[in-house]
Amino acid sequence: MDWSKLWNDIVSFFKANVWNIILFFAVLFFGIILIKIFLNIIRRILNRTKMEKIALGFSLGILKTVLYLCLILALLSIIGIQITGILTALSALLLAVGLALQGIIANAANGVVVVSSKMFEKGDYISVDGQEGTVIKINFLYTTIITADNKRITIPNSTMINNPVVDYNSCKTRRIEWRLSVAYETDVEKVKKIVNDCMYSNGKVLLDPAPMCRLISLGSSSIDFVARCWCDCEDYWSIYYDVLELIYDEFKRNNISIPYNQLEIRERKDKVIMPISGKGIPKRIEKIRQEKKTFDLEQVDLTALFKKKKKEKKEQKEKKEKKEKKEK
Repeated sequence: MDWSKLWNDIVSFFKANVWNIILFFAVLFFGIILIKIFLNIIRRILNRTKMEKIALGFSLGILKTVLYLCLILALLSIIGIQITGILTALSALLLAVGLALQGIIANAANGVVVVSSKMFEKGDYISVDGQEGTVIKINFLYTTIITADNKRITIPNSTMINNPVVDYNSCKTRRIEWRLSVAYETDVEKVKKIVNDCMYSNGKVLLDPAPMCRLISLGSSSIDFVARCWCDCEDYWSIYYDVLELIYDEFKRNNISIPYNQLEIRERKDKVIMPISGKGIPKRIEKIRQEKKTFDLEQVDLTALFKKKKKEKKEQKEKKEKKEKKEK
């Protein structure tokens, strides 16, 4: 291989196309910056409207894809590639990809349905296909939720459409239900009064519909009651635990026993020796957590950023003037 000829060809190419190369990188650099600033402006304009946050993110995702596609076509045009042929090839490629990726396209189409039908909002607690958590994001293909124990789960939009979705925050109120079992010798009316008093004593429990407690079944070793009351969605779990603990205390105070199955117990005679390892509970050493500082033109508030920079320059100017006065 003639390396000197190859090198001369490369040099000749760059000399002949130097302005196209400069224009290519200039359009690439400024194009990306302008797209990010434009998306930032559009995001802030849409934030002032009544558009759902999920729909807003979905629309911005489509706009972002279109803008970057236009940038790529502009760059190809600069380096001398015919866009007409590319668009024809791209159409054929999209058709082939569409046939191969029917499932993914179905997810994207179902994503449009999820957003347009307003099945749920960002921040709602939902349950679908055995998974439940708080909705944090929806995009072309997936809906992302965070579970109560802080696990991130990504669910395909087709699953959202093809399965029942339970939205626990769609209504302002929810019904709480407890199942209680007591011994057969217990006075039924006494149990009903105690349970009702416990529910009525909690100020977060709604009085309309009124709380209720009724005998629901006769079990093999107990009589079973059901207690129900209504509350605001945000108070569900606090009322559930508070009232249940209060019922338990009142049962003990009124000598109402909760029956248990009988078990045969045998006493162990040998001495149990438990091996001890370690030196006890260690002293707590606090973990040092570092905050990640990132700068994203699509997310940053440009107005606030310019105001901050202006304020900093003003403060620096005032300090400089004070310093000059002291020196004089």
